[in-house]
Amino acid sequence: MHKSTLKPWIETPLVESTTLSKHAGCRIFLKLELLQPSGSFKSRGIGNLILSELRKNRDKAKSVHFFSSSGGNAGLAAVHAARDLGCPCTVVVPHSTKPMMIAKLRDAGASDVIQHGASWYEADSYLRREFIDNQIDECVSGSENTHAGLRDSVNVYVPPFDHPLIWEGAASMIDEMVGQLPPREPGEEESAAFPADVVVCSIGGGGLFNGVIEGIGKNLQKFPVWGSNVAPRKKVCVLAVETKGADSLAYSLRQGKLSSLSQITSQATSLGALQVAEKTFANAQSPPEGIEVISVVGSDAEAARGSLRLADETRLQVELACGIGLEVAIGQRLKEAIPDLKPETRVVVIVCGGSNVTPEMLADYRAKLQCGWE
Repeated sequence: MHKSTLKPWIETPLVESTTLSKHAGCRIFLKLELLQPSGSFKSRGIGNLILSELRKNRDKAKSVHFFSSSGGNAGLAAVHAARDLGCPCTVVVPHSTKPMMIAKLRDAGASDVIQHGASWYEADSYLRREFIDNQIDECVSGSENTHAGLRDSVNVYVPPFDHPLIWEGAASMIDEMVGQLPPREPGEEESAAFPADVVVCSIGGGGLFNGVIEGIGKNLQKFPVWGSNVAPRKKVCVLAVETKGADSLAYSLRQGKLSSLSQITSQATSLGALQVAEKTFANAQSPPEGIEVISVVGSDAEAARGSLRLADETRLQVELACGIGLEVAIGQRLKEAIPDLKPETRVVVIVCGGSNVTPEMLADYRAKLQCGWE
């Protein structure tokens, strides 16, 4: 089988946690996206984009070279996906990127890691200007080692979250989730309804959130309206979770229009998009039929508690951007968002993962929390 026919992401487990369910007062399921090849859910969306672009360009050029401007999880996912599909991937990062992440990008197989500028915006602008916008559209010919009519190479830009192919890839986790959740019990209220009542996901730029909305919307069509009187089915609730200081979606919703934060002050740097994608704001403000979106903002300390809770319960490590979703799902904030929460309510937490975490960082969070970090 040719490499370009392989998917650079995997089906991940969905597990029910008895301990976390007891804390939450409902049924808590964990969709373990941190087990993706790159360590985060980004493998789905970025992988889908890279696979699609490779298929589109493989008959136009002898090689396809991918370029990512993210030094975080998106960049790591791009490197993993391109490598697995037999293509080079260059990552351009700002000078503020931590040496740990640069080392991870190189170890994962990046063909090059270039540092440029003081911010992601400057790194991204440099990438587009130098590698994407000024490509020479020429075909090669004449050599016995080339294919007439093909370019030597084409460079493809890989955005971190704002692309329909990224959302399409992220939506695949909902297809899996629907098949993995146990059937509702006979006689259980809404027994013919969608198998999850609540889905909790973190919001950075919105790639994951858009995929969740797309996936739920598609799968809702498979479930009939329940009730003998053809009553409207209960909406699936999506909790869009952010940390204070990286709450660009909540800020836009408060403003009533797509708006940008002036700066990122949260330690959950993977949520650090100054502005969410236009599609993300639209999905949150006016979600598709059958879906309700609730914006929830927590603190960095709450995110740390979530990361530590997952580590203690499952021995799995996730960064703050993921920990906030878990903490929201088992604490008072879930009860505030879902007033009619019941023991049988099914809550799926997307454990989105992330590579910007170490045992030492978790130990530091624990020490700060013991000293009163709120």
